[in-house]
Parts: sequence; C-alpha cells; structure tokens
Amino acid sequence: MRSKRFVLRLATLTVIVIAWHLTAQRAGANPLIPNDIPASDCRHTITTVERAHGIPTELLSAISLAEAGRWDANRSAQITWPWTVYAEGRGRYLPSKAAAIAMVKKLKAKGVRNIDVGCMQINLHFHAKAFASLEDAFDPQKNAEYAARFLTRLQAKHRSWSQAVAHYHSATRKLNRPYRHRVMRFWHEERRRINALRVAEARRQFEERRAKFQRTASRTN
Repeated sequence: MRSKRFVLRLATLTVIVIAWHLTAQRAGANPLIPNDIPASDCRHTITTVERAHGIPTELLSAISLAEAGRWDANRSAQITWPWTVYAEGRGRYLPSKAAAIAMVKKLKAKGVRNIDVGCMQINLHFHAKAFASLEDAFDPQKNAEYAARFLTRLQAKHRSWSQAVAHYHSATRKLNRPYRHRVMRFWHEERRRINALRVAEARRQFEERRAKFQRTASRTN
C-alpha cells in the first residue's frame, strides 16, 4: 500500500512539474529564472535568446558566467554582469551602462583596441561590425543575440556544441581547451540548479494542493 501511495505521489509530482512549466511558458514567464535573480543579471535575457536560437538549455548562460560572471554576495551566487569591460589583461565591472561606455571610450583614447564588452564579452576589434554603437554593444538583448548567432555559426561549422564553445573563445587549442572545460563546469552546475528549482517548485505546489484538498475533505466530513 505504501509503495502504491509513493508511486501515485511521484506521478502527481511529475504532472505538476510539466503543468507548471507549460503554464509559465503560456503566461510569458521564464520558469528557468528564479525570482531572486536581480534584473542586472543578463541571464533574464540570455535564457530567452538561447531558446529562440535552439541552443541547448543553459549553455549560453554558462558561457556568460565564464565571460562576465561576478560574485553576488547578497545571493551567495555568480551572476552575469552586463556592464563588464575586459581589456589590458583584466576585467572591469562598472556600476552602470554609462560608466561602461565611458570606460571603453577612455581605453580607445589610449589606443587600446582589443576590448571585450557586455554580457557575452563580444570583442570590439574582432567583431567590429557586430554593433552600430557602444549603446547597442552594452544592450543585453543585442549583445546576447549577436553571441547566439555567432555560437550557432560555430556549431554549424564544427558540428559540435562543445567545439563551438571552445572556438567562441579562441581557435587556438591550448587556449580554448581550458576555456571549454570551465564553461562545461558552469553548464553542468546551472542545469543542476535549474532542475533543483523545478523540483522544489513542484513540491511546493504539490504540498499546497494537498493541504487544500485536506481542508476541503475535512469540511465535507
């Protein structure tokens, strides 16, 4: 009897997970993004772009964490910071879009050309035609859209998402191999986090429905 109850409960939990996911999609919500992630985290945008381009779930987010990840002490977690500028061998996490644009202009005035910007750290030298302006370069949507198109082109060329990730960073093997391993580690961690969130939410909804059913049953009895 206990075994049957367990199977029934597991089946119900599975149904709730699927129903919750579909309801969130129909409502325009993103079930892959928990409510406590701040709006400054690029992953609100990246996950939507990822889905639109058919990129494996959380892979583009994993790249963003490797590229522009920043520790958020309030959440004790990594977030992807949109106002990130990398040049001269170091990353800079600026407080605003305006500050990030000013930093790029300052670097260019010094003669620096090899500059990575935004959520996905697009290089302004090697991808000179990616954006019409620095305003666009630091727009999370446009930055992520360009990265998604670039990554899918690499996947089509190399016939492998793993190799696409490696070449997103560099065509040189000794540089792209450690980068690929780092992204894959982030990817596995992100997928585990998302699965845990889904299960936790499904359990919460299951317990709420069970409590409601028990209240209704007690009143009818």
